[in-house]
Amino acid sequence: MQGARCLFSYTRIAARTSFFPSRVNVSSFTCINPKRSSTTAPMFPLLSVKPTRGLVDEKIQVFVSNLPPRFAVTLHSLHHSEDDYYWEAFGHYNTDELGNVTVTEDASVGGTYEGTEPMGLLWSMQPVPGSRTGLRLRKMNVLTPMVVHISVFSGHVTEGFSKQSPLATVVIERWYLAPGVRRIDIREDGVKGTLFIPPGPGPFPGVLDLWGGGGGLVEYRSGLLASHGFVSMALEYFIVDTNRPPTLHFKIFEEAFRIVQEHPLVMKDKVALYGLSFGTYVTLRLAAYSKSVSPRCCVCINGSHDPPVHNLLYKLFVHVMHTQNETRSDQEGQVVRRDLILPIPIESKETVDMGRIECPLMMVIGDDDQNWSTSAEDMTQMMRAAGNEHLLTILRYPGAGHLIEPPYTPHTRASTFVMPPKRDKMIMLWGGSPKPHADAQEDSWEKILGFFLQQLYLSHNDDPKAKL
Repeated sequence: MQGARCLFSYTRIAARTSFFPSRVNVSSFTCINPKRSSTTAPMFPLLSVKPTRGLVDEKIQVFVSNLPPRFAVTLHSLHHSEDDYYWEAFGHYNTDELGNVTVTEDASVGGTYEGTEPMGLLWSMQPVPGSRTGLRLRKMNVLTPMVVHISVFSGHVTEGFSKQSPLATVVIERWYLAPGVRRIDIREDGVKGTLFIPPGPGPFPGVLDLWGGGGGLVEYRSGLLASHGFVSMALEYFIVDTNRPPTLHFKIFEEAFRIVQEHPLVMKDKVALYGLSFGTYVTLRLAAYSKSVSPRCCVCINGSHDPPVHNLLYKLFVHVMHTQNETRSDQEGQVVRRDLILPIPIESKETVDMGRIECPLMMVIGDDDQNWSTSAEDMTQMMRAAGNEHLLTILRYPGAGHLIEPPYTPHTRASTFVMPPKRDKMIMLWGGSPKPHADAQEDSWEKILGFFLQQLYLSHNDDPKAKL
């Protein structure tokens, strides 16, 4: 039995976070075949991942121990998505003189990421070889976690992970909802969406969360905002499962804002707008022209003030379809829409008058956005001329693309996109490169949360809270 006996690696993890306060002791037993180094010493590898259960924007710590010194290993992450595809990331490491790998300190020398990247096993995920093109990893059911298997393999492995036995594996859960966050379906006065309410007695600031022209109900960002103390409503304003042309009016956004504002757990004078892509245009349009929407502040990601101003938003998509012939494709056939609205017309009556905005505004811009150009210079000039430039904060990220999402979301340079109204499918180029895009997501999310905290929880008349 000497050559065939089974050894058990034991990993004990105590996970404790502010959002998952109870102590969770997880024992991970992995049956492995004994391996020997060049010194013929047996290996009893231990893999620790902390926390095993946390929010998606929370960092993890990965530690491997009890291996031979200067030993080559591969750390690998694997996720089975809701649309039945597998995503993976991996990094190549060499143990130190004590036989350990500390991912927060040690550099990956190869794989889907390189260098010292504590979260590389998550943000560098990509579809496993053989998957269909145009995939994008998104969480649709926020009531369940993203389950990720993190494993350590012997040697520097680049392929065929499913055919090899790992030395040890730990399963972790990544949540968009903290314990106690309530999810409420909204079907009221033509408004369809989901309201997320933080735990506790309130009242809380509110956020109306507006995604882009891809349509559907996208909840995960709102759920995460609620996990950080904001009542947030994800609004569905393009229905993707119908063949009938929508007659979308700006009144739907005004009504959605009212629903958030009048909720008994919301501070009525502290409600923000948060837009991405086409949601940015809607946000700017509401802040500048609406008589019933008075946001306390706005956050906009990769969008423009330039599309024609219409009461019926559907007319904007008709305009977009008329300009479809002006789009171009790259060598891989991916659609590039970056130049559609360029150059920005000077003194055009069809652009949003940025000088009318009276609340603090944060613009987040990926400089390699290949989908929708953001003319920060034009916006700044308009606000400077109107005397409200002091309200504008611009975050620019070289190498980042269009889809700047919550941190550690895998970068998607191009993906399948369904273009209304004819439901034409295409591979849309969003732009960006994995590492700078990941950095932009992490940095911008921290600054967005700080901006909301400052503008919605604190005011200029509030005294700073004491630090204990």
